[in-house]
Amino acid sequence: MNRGYLFAIAAYTMWGLLPIYWQRLREIPATQVVAHRILWSCLFLIPLVMIGGYWPVIRQALKDRKVIVRQSIAAILVCANWLGFVWAVTHDRIVESSLGYFINPLLSVLLAVAILGERLRWKQWMSIGIAALGVVWLTVQNGTLPWVVLMLASTFCLYAFVKKTTSLHPIVSLSIETWALLIPALIFLGMEHSAGRGGLKLDGGLTDWMLVGAGVATTIPLLCFAAGAQRIPLSVVGLLQYIGPTIQFTLGTLVYNEPFNRNTLIGFCCVWIALAIYASDSVASLLHSRAIRSGPKPKPTP
Repeated sequence: MNRGYLFAIAAYTMWGLLPIYWQRLREIPATQVVAHRILWSCLFLIPLVMIGGYWPVIRQALKDRKVIVRQSIAAILVCANWLGFVWAVTHDRIVESSLGYFINPLLSVLLAVAILGERLRWKQWMSIGIAALGVVWLTVQNGTLPWVVLMLASTFCLYAFVKKTTSLHPIVSLSIETWALLIPALIFLGMEHSAGRGGLKLDGGLTDWMLVGAGVATTIPLLCFAAGAQRIPLSVVGLLQYIGPTIQFTLGTLVYNEPFNRNTLIGFCCVWIALAIYASDSVASLLHSRAIRSGPKPKPTP
């Protein structure tokens, strides 16, 4: 099996389980948790860069203006996604956050149309329409736009697209984009600590260790995702992405007992039906393409 599949499956499984980790830090503001994710991720990446001998590659990459712009955009997108997700998890909205990641593959399809000029099959358009209907339903029933859903879906969709366009090694790419966020994170944490609101108490308690461990919990899935996204087609990445939100949805409803009424179920069912149509069409298209490539080759003319 292509190692890219294993990397992607591992990444989405870990992301699906991350709400358990962030729930234990619910007393810490989401902004601080994200700042600690950045800080400790940066420190965790340093030995990986040194062991792998990536410093020359990073220095060379930073000489390219396009690389700096691309990685800066990726940094902003992933930071926004982290903030939205941690906030949602710590405010008992895991189910809602799972919906954001459920519709992410469909947004990826729209992005391919808007930016790459790809043409969609009629089943793909149908799936997008049904998912949009589900979002509209939830908006009408709740009386407000599901901004958590849309924020998480759009930021991660754009982040995945940016990561797909880079040829940098996953550790190099992640290091550059994470270190770009380090100075703002340090300034923010310094201000919070000076004001007496710092979440890191430096008393050796569980909270301190979990904030430090946020670097590992953040970096490992991202490295796996980056390694997987570079090795397998974006369409397959989209299909495997259902693993994460499925685990999150299960945690939200069965473990943390978040409310899930009939109106919410109808909205989710619209999205699930859309995803079923999209997934079946994607699989059929993939099998058809493979059949054509592996079919009998024309005999050469004498």
